[in-house]
Amino acid sequence: VQLVESGGGLVQPGGSLTLSCAASGFAFPFSTYGVNWYRQLPGKKLELVAGIPSRGGGPEYGDFVEGRFTISRDDDKHTVTLQMKGLRSEDTAVYRCNLLKFANYWGRGTQVTVSS
Repeated sequence: VQLVESGGGLVQPGGSLTLSCAASGFAFPFSTYGVNWYRQLPGKKLELVAGIPSRGGGPEYGDFVEGRFTISRDDDKHTVTLQMKGLRSEDTAVYRCNLLKFANYWGRGTQVTVSS
């Protein structure tokens, strides 16, 4: 499984970014994979940002999201998107796409920096 993230960058506090994850090389239908976005803040462990389970389950978000982010998936295009609004400096991190089915699959990540 290959996961390639894009859309990161530098944004001012209060701004917006949309992250995308393109998936390929999976052995089972994409819809049967859980899809997630994690982030790693400098010096800290990975934390779940948002996720959608397989086969139509509802999304879940980390407590810190507070309604600012929206995760979506396109099972036909094999993509996962994270729309982020109201970004804060504490959202600065490397954001990584994750697929889950029998094992975890990870992208390399995309850097999001929120700074004035």
